[in-house]
Amino acid sequence: MHPREDNPTTARATVIGDLVGSRRALDRRLLHARLKDALARANAVVPATTPLRVTVGDEFQGSYPRLGDALHATARVHLALAPDDEVRFGIGWGEVTSLDADGIQDGPGWWAAREAILRVHARQARASTRALTTGFEAPAGSLGHSTVDLVTASLLLRDQALASLSGVSKVILGRLLDDVTQADIAVELGISASAVSQRARRDGLHLLVEAEQRLARVA
Repeated sequence: MHPREDNPTTARATVIGDLVGSRRALDRRLLHARLKDALARANAVVPATTPLRVTVGDEFQGSYPRLGDALHATARVHLALAPDDEVRFGIGWGEVTSLDADGIQDGPGWWAAREAILRVHARQARASTRALTTGFEAPAGSLGHSTVDLVTASLLLRDQALASLSGVSKVILGRLLDDVTQADIAVELGISASAVSQRARRDGLHLLVEAEQRLARVA
């Protein structure tokens, strides 16, 4: 990883993500290109300390100065890959240490993100929690218990809401987050403006946009 700041140790929001079921993809080069495009789109709108980038295989990482930025970046990547590809995330909060001049990083922040994505992977194997895509962990004492609980609850509700959407509705939600008008979304998707409006009302997409905007402001 290549941090921008000179401080060798500082608290950061960290993200580790990977593609779900990517080994079954018929065209892994195309899938890799789609992932890189999704990361680039998230990096373009969410300020990062270390922009998201593919690290090895289908895994990617990034870090952020604020927890809200990490929460929002994961939503952006999820929606950018919809409806064809699924992804899971581990978000951590804690100290991140630069180990050398090449920008190699370590520390509790990264350990927390790794623990979070491993928990997600394990819970996705159970039918009752299969909708889970994003986990959050923070070392004891790094954040207040109420903050950890509120963030975790918000992610559980967001994951369930996204799991209930069709692929088309996920695409519409992503474009609404980009401030694209419903009329322009209709043109992009080749459907009527009324169809976009009906989906937005039926699925509560405008409420999801507002919720995501508020999550992005979490300090």
